[in-house]
Amino acid sequence: MSDFEQKKNRAQWLRDELNRHIYLYYVKNENEISDYEYDMLMRELKGIEDEYPELLTPDSPTHRVGGQADSTFESVVHNVRMESLQDAFSKDEIRDFDKRVKSVFPFAHYVAEPKIDGLSVSLEYTNGVFTRGSTRGDGNVGEDITANLRTIKSIPLKLQKSLPFIEVRGEVYMPRESFERLVEKQELNDEKPFKNPRNAASGSLRQKNPKVTAERGLDIFVFNIQQVEGVKLKTHKQSLDFLNELGFKTVPFYNEYDNIEDALNEIDRIGEIRYSLPFDIDGAVLKVNDFSQRTELGSTSKFPKWAIAFKYPPEEKETKLVDIEVNVGRTGVLTPIAVLEPVLLAGSTVSRATLHNEDFIAEKGISIGDTVIVRKAGDIIPEILSVTKHTGDSIYKMPEICPECGSPVFREEGEAAIRCTNPDCPAQLLRNLIHFCSRDAMDIEGLGDAVLEALVNNGLIKSAADIYSLNAPDIASLERMGNKSALNLINAIEKSKENDLSKLVFALGIRHIGEKAAKLLSEKFGSLDNIAGASREDILTIDGFGEIMADSVIEYFSLEQSKQLISDLKEKGLNTASLKEYKDNRFEGLTFVLTGTLPTYSRNEASEIIESFKGKTSSSVSKKTDYVLAGEDAGSKLTKAQQLGITIISEEQFNEMIK
Repeated sequence: MSDFEQKKNRAQWLRDELNRHIYLYYVKNENEISDYEYDMLMRELKGIEDEYPELLTPDSPTHRVGGQADSTFESVVHNVRMESLQDAFSKDEIRDFDKRVKSVFPFAHYVAEPKIDGLSVSLEYTNGVFTRGSTRGDGNVGEDITANLRTIKSIPLKLQKSLPFIEVRGEVYMPRESFERLVEKQELNDEKPFKNPRNAASGSLRQKNPKVTAERGLDIFVFNIQQVEGVKLKTHKQSLDFLNELGFKTVPFYNEYDNIEDALNEIDRIGEIRYSLPFDIDGAVLKVNDFSQRTELGSTSKFPKWAIAFKYPPEEKETKLVDIEVNVGRTGVLTPIAVLEPVLLAGSTVSRATLHNEDFIAEKGISIGDTVIVRKAGDIIPEILSVTKHTGDSIYKMPEICPECGSPVFREEGEAAIRCTNPDCPAQLLRNLIHFCSRDAMDIEGLGDAVLEALVNNGLIKSAADIYSLNAPDIASLERMGNKSALNLINAIEKSKENDLSKLVFALGIRHIGEKAAKLLSEKFGSLDNIAGASREDILTIDGFGEIMADSVIEYFSLEQSKQLISDLKEKGLNTASLKEYKDNRFEGLTFVLTGTLPTYSRNEASEIIESFKGKTSSSVSKKTDYVLAGEDAGSKLTKAQQLGITIISEEQFNEMIK
């Protein structure tokens, strides 16, 4: 096979692989490879296309500025393109960039600043007031996420100085402390944790419910003015100073340099302090300072010629795997944890790393005593990349009995997880209780992780029903709890007895039954007794329920432990009936999709009205959609509805339907 044929085949594979990873990351909020590995694949493809221009295809990811816009949100067309940056991985590439700039402007100055690792967004202000926020998307079209951005407290809703119009660009990120709290909570609930803070920031900004976004502890650094009316600015540094005056939180430090070697020294300095920062950076950015020079330098089809990003490689270290511990999660999942010889990695000492599951161990061929390469995924979570030296012993096998209670374990077909068969396993108790009391479940204010742990450790509660037997003196005796706190907690516990059935069903922690499914069960059957007595066939009549979900409900209510818990909760006086009230059933069996801005209703208000008439709302248009309720600035959903021939109604027509 000729060199050309080999390169042609390799280019096709690289295009397919890169496009797959772009889809996973930007559309599905998932990633399978590190940023560094992705950058290397992209660089290899670019090299082949430069060598053989005839291999450049329209679907090549080297054409891209960013990712695809997600159809979950309304589209926003960017008047000023949100460009991505050319990446450099060596100082010589930075010097080459400098030569290109200096060939046009011999006395050009640069501004160096850290490259924040988050999600790029646009913020628009009219007469000093925040009016719209959007993601970068593909650089030309993004997603309207105004409601979610409003929850980030560092984004000013009103500027310190009023301007006719200004659009700024910033990077939404999740501080490491917030990320670690989120991952800890996800692990307690046996949810798949985000791999790094950037994934977490992206996933949090794309939440349909802004309340979820608000709980995630997101932050922002603003680093660019896209367009502005009412003021003339000459340089980038001047613009950053001006953004500070307006009340924006700008990149934490930015310095001006008149020569490339001093700028490179600053890039080195940023690299040295990166692990001491409370947020992630994945590089440093060098920008031409003078705006008029930027305009003359211009841009390629992919990135500006006046800026470049230096990317730091991930740090990897070799160490010894001295032991493997097995933890048991809330749903009984056994998770293997590698105990390592301590090693300094990415600014902190690492002594433990997740091994995920049995399949991961088998794939890597891991055994106790091996020498392994370890890296922090996203510079946060330690992970084992590979084994460099085997001990000669056989590959580690997961235990056949639960390490906490000694009960047999099992692995369901099609799942990687191994589970304990004992629902009363003590390792699951605390995690079950944390879930039971959480906001989306029984929502018992004040009964957080630390208080629950203290109650369990002191033998005051051994099941969720015991929560309702607590008294103020018992609670007040706990460390950091006084009489007033104890009385407040007792009141919160009493208040939770009046919750709707849907919250109780979700609190029970039935596998595969989330908050929405719990609501559907409650509305369908009306009482906990009816749910417990429902047949598989009855449950499968619920729209959205599949066989796995139905089987999970049947299995849960057939267990003696579940029957005992429900009996105890009833005895304590908890509400076990649906409180949902309907005006009538005129929308029963009908599905509505809301799009655009309605004149008088918010989307939540319109959704509640539809549900009050037994109708359903959906976030996406399909052949099953009956009506699309469209307001101003309706986007892609309206277009799709027109293509499918679905009935489109205005708010005025909607009001006629609900008279």
